[in-house]
Amino acid sequence: MPPARPASRRTVTNENDENATTTRMTRAKAAALTSSQDVSAADPPKKTVTRKATTTSTTRKRNALGDVTNAKGEVEGKAGKEGKEVKKPLATKQGPVSKAAAPTGVTKASKTTTRTVLGPKEKTTIKRPASGSGVSSATAKKRVIKEVKEKEVEEAPAKENTKQTKAKVETKSLEPIEEVPKIETKAVVEEKLEHFDDPEVPDLDEEDANDPLMVSEYVCEIFDYLKELEIATMANPKYMDNQTELEWKMRGILVDWLLEVHTRFRLLPETLFLAVNIIDRFLSRKIVQLDRLQLVGVTAMFIASKYEEVLSPHVQNFRHVADDGFTEEEILSAERFVLSALDYDLSFPNPMNFLRRISKADNYDIQTRTLGKYLLEISCLDHRFIGYPPSQISAAAMYLARLVLERGEWDAVLAHYSGYTEEEIQPVLDLMIDYLSAPVVVHEAFFKKYASKKFLKASIVLRQWAKKYCADQAAEAKSTKA
Repeated sequence: MPPARPASRRTVTNENDENATTTRMTRAKAAALTSSQDVSAADPPKKTVTRKATTTSTTRKRNALGDVTNAKGEVEGKAGKEGKEVKKPLATKQGPVSKAAAPTGVTKASKTTTRTVLGPKEKTTIKRPASGSGVSSATAKKRVIKEVKEKEVEEAPAKENTKQTKAKVETKSLEPIEEVPKIETKAVVEEKLEHFDDPEVPDLDEEDANDPLMVSEYVCEIFDYLKELEIATMANPKYMDNQTELEWKMRGILVDWLLEVHTRFRLLPETLFLAVNIIDRFLSRKIVQLDRLQLVGVTAMFIASKYEEVLSPHVQNFRHVADDGFTEEEILSAERFVLSALDYDLSFPNPMNFLRRISKADNYDIQTRTLGKYLLEISCLDHRFIGYPPSQISAAAMYLARLVLERGEWDAVLAHYSGYTEEEIQPVLDLMIDYLSAPVVVHEAFFKKYASKKFLKASIVLRQWAKKYCADQAAEAKSTKA
């Protein structure tokens, strides 16, 4: 049999008692008890290490009838004033009443103030509870409410005075503001009279005065700014002379392929014009090898779609369209290189904006507008249009579309809203007719795109008209010579 433990080392524990601690005597405890008698009162008492000290302090339940918070605060406050040490009260066993209330966990709030058993009874003094004790005093709340009401009563006349002064200031400030719109409207009317001094030119922007999306107040200034900007964003019309491996024919093949990609992705027409402008401006500044020309075109379309489209195609789609000739990393690195070469300037005045402006003077005729779109895209394929600004190309496209459909003469209203007369349009018009009357269709993808019913067979109609027009002009020239 194992030897029995001595009586001095046996422990007596009660598992049901939460506040009970072990009474095991060790050498450290015995030494602490003998040495504590010799220690002076000024030295702090040494704490004994117990295993359940933390658990008992955190998980000890509060007695049903014992509120120790106020008593603890009072004892600590008195001890702090007298300069005495404060000893923590030992854990006491629960009484029968507390044991009966412990399982239910219900505590009744008592109206009487609680105090310790050994503490002196206070007479009538009521102390405010310490912060964090969880006890709130109704008297303090009443005092605060009374003070707030008294302040509101005192500040009420002051607030009324401030309201009156604010009302006076507002009335004073509103008086000159009423006169400002009158002055601005006069200035706007004078500017409109300057623009429309000709009685034959009506102000078509008055119809859009109630539409905030049309910005009829600033539309003239906007298009004046675009006409100034188009000159700065034009490419060099002779940049091919600096290219060692490229020719104008290669550029036309590249743009014709981009037209097919543009139709396949169902992109906006503005995306195509911006992509072609990016290509021309980049080739005006950098020398490109032949095997990298397609990469420049794909990158330009990728940049333009991100700039114009709401949902642009992913770079994987452009890689797939190029028959996996370039990786995604090459396209993205080329994008950074092209943007840095252009100084991150993509403010290109799109010719579609000018075409819509002229179409407003044409009563938004769908047929002339569709033919005008086809003629505009000719300027993307033919390099001879690079030297002309987009506004002049748009005016020539609308002029030729009206001429083919016999919509009338180029009157003063169309000349005013386009900004060009018939004499100024004539050089661009001759280039368009020369392209349409070519004996062979050079760009097949472009021709097939506008040969469908969706675009009113614009390519077929214009080609037939151009051949007939050239034949008539040749006959007139012969008759005049004879």
